[in-house]
Amino acid sequence: MDSVAVGFSASARVVARKKLNIVVTGGAGFLGSHLSEHLVGQGHHVICIDNFHTGRPANVRALAASGRFEVIEHDIVRPFEHKLPRFDHIYNLACPASPTHYQADPVNTALICSQGIYNCLQAAERNAARLFHASTSEIYGDPEVHPQTESYHGNVNTVGPRSCYDEGKRFAETLVTDFGARRGLVTRMARIFNTYGPRMQPDDGRVVSNFVVQALLGNDITVYGSGQQTRSFCFVSDLIDGFARLMNNGDGALGPVNLGNPVETTVGELARIIIDIVGSRSKIIYKPLPIDDPRRRRPDISQAEAMLGWAPKVELAVGLRRTVAYFDHELRQDNVRQVDARPYAPQVSRAPVVLAEGAAL
Repeated sequence: MDSVAVGFSASARVVARKKLNIVVTGGAGFLGSHLSEHLVGQGHHVICIDNFHTGRPANVRALAASGRFEVIEHDIVRPFEHKLPRFDHIYNLACPASPTHYQADPVNTALICSQGIYNCLQAAERNAARLFHASTSEIYGDPEVHPQTESYHGNVNTVGPRSCYDEGKRFAETLVTDFGARRGLVTRMARIFNTYGPRMQPDDGRVVSNFVVQALLGNDITVYGSGQQTRSFCFVSDLIDGFARLMNNGDGALGPVNLGNPVETTVGELARIIIDIVGSRSKIIYKPLPIDDPRRRRPDISQAEAMLGWAPKVELAVGLRRTVAYFDHELRQDNVRQVDARPYAPQVSRAPVVLAEGAAL
């Protein structure tokens, strides 16, 4: 069987088989579709499992032409082994990741993070496959240690409105760790910090998509809290590169690894940057901070740098311009029909946004 060694750094050499069969749960979602696109582009055959609760067929429609991509509509809370051909790798990205979506059905969110990952682990064991689990920086809760290292155990409310996701992801990390150790599986886990880019949903309640769509529509920019709370924004292409490096890095046990941009930005600053990029006259309005919303968030990525030779490359302004371009196109195509629970009345004559230096989006 052919294999290829790829060196990302002197301390991290990646050995991966060519032409793998790879399962991506949540493969039609924001991150899943970008990952599927990357894997198909590498020549692999990808089986996307998605129930289309938050994923969208449009995100992966173009991949069908490759002949190396197929979609199975299924909810991972129910076993899915009988639906799959044999596979080599499985990436578990299936879970609503924005507060708007995961709080809509908190019981189901908790089950996705428990029964769903258990079904993925069982499928991986039967296929002697490597498993990647998408965890989150939310496992740190409202952190009392800054920046957050992988050794920090977090400050999480077990019974709050965010607990279904925060505690669900914490439990999933435990299950992946213990199942992998007992059954001899090679497992990888990424703790994902705020990621943004094209294919985000306009109504998912995340700060980047909210601000961009509000600015493009000329609506007020809604900032929750004082705007001094911080986040660290990683462009989606950088994150997917981190996924691939982590999944293919060596064998044996490996604990969770932070993947995110260590550059810290206040929410208020983000709003002003987006207003400037769009050239919008939107005003910033302030509303109360939601319960358990983190005050500060920034990853320590020392492990990713040392083990994977990975660090984000796309600067925030560059990534935001690409994201604005995506949403501007969606709005002009009337693909965004509801934002902040208010109907969007398309303005057919609305001109494309033009950046300050004259480059049209």
